[in-house]
Formats: sequence, structure tokens, C-alpha cells
Amino acid sequence: MEWIIFFNFTKKTHIMLSKNIEAALNKQIRIEAESSQTYLSMACWAEVHGLEGIAQFMYTQSDEERAHMLKLVKYVNERGGHAQITDLKAPKTSYSTFKEMFEALYNHEIFVSESINELVHITFEEKDYATHNFLQWYVAEQIEEEATAKSILDKINLIGDDKGGLYLFDRDIQQLTVQALSLLTQNKKVKVYLEYLKITLFFYICLC
Repeated sequence: MEWIIFFNFTKKTHIMLSKNIEAALNKQIRIEAESSQTYLSMACWAEVHGLEGIAQFMYTQSDEERAHMLKLVKYVNERGGHAQITDLKAPKTSYSTFKEMFEALYNHEIFVSESINELVHITFEEKDYATHNFLQWYVAEQIEEEATAKSILDKINLIGDDKGGLYLFDRDIQQLTVQALSLLTQNKKVKVYLEYLKITLFFYICLC
């Protein structure tokens, strides 16, 4: 007995983005790209000042912002729009203290939160519920990132000018980053395994 399996590779159809929402998403793409550059610059400053833990944290933040940007880019293109990759504003490259740097980070996260809220508001006004729903992961992650930045800044204010406290802070934030990366890796492995199970189940159903 021969089994014949047919696959449907028909391209999915999507309701195209309005020009207003496409422009708003492209604006957010640029903000995420600039955020990635800003945190990369912060990582470089921290690294040359011997703050390895803080540098590692900033490198991770830079990667996350770039991942956000790429997710938005792919969404715009998949919805019939055209993601625009434009020139970026050069980030600040020097800070007087690591406290000043984290204050800049926190203020930037507040700026990003306001931008995302405005973007979500536009999707709601235009009744683009698909994009509104898509952006909910973004809203949740930004709430977490802003809270993390605030928590770190609060700890820095407690440390003050204590150099011993700075050493412990740098070590602790490095451990926090390592744990976060480990959890992310585990989550990716779980996702890959779940996809494998889905494919296996699909072929099993086809053969039954």
C-alpha cells in the first residue's frame, strides 16, 4: 500500500497595513535599532572601564533590542508593507559615572514605553486588531524592561560612592545576565522540541 501525502504551500493572505500604521511601525523599527546601538555603546564604555558584569548586561540588552527590531521588520513585510532601514542617530559614547549611564538607560526605557503606547493607540484607533494583538508581546516585554531598569537604578542609589558596593553590584548583574541567558537557551530548546513533536504528530495522523 502506498501512502500519498499532499502539502498545501498556498501563500497566506493578509489584510494589508494602512499607510499610517506602516509609518508608525517603521518609526518604532528605527527606535529599536537606535536602542540597540545605544546599549552597545554603553557596553563598550563599561567594558573599557573594567565593569565586565555591566558590559555583559548591556551587550545582552543590545541583542534584545535588535531582536525586537527584526520582529517588527518581519511583521511589516509579511503584512504587505515595506520595512524601512534608515540611518541612525549616533549614540552617546562616554559617561562620567556608571550611575549616569543607568539613569540614561532608565530614561530611554521610559521613552520607548511611551512610543509603544502611542503605537498601540494608533492601531486601536484604526481598528487594526491584528496589529494590536501582535504588539501585546511588545507591551509586556517593555513593562518588564522598564521595571528592571528602575530596580537597577534604585540599587545603584543605595550603593552611592561605595567602591566595594560597585564591585558586588558588577558581579551580581553579571550572574543575573548569565542566568537570563541560560533560561533563554532552555526556552529555545523547549520550543524546538515542541516543534519536533508537532511534526511527528502530523505525520502520524497522515499515516493513520
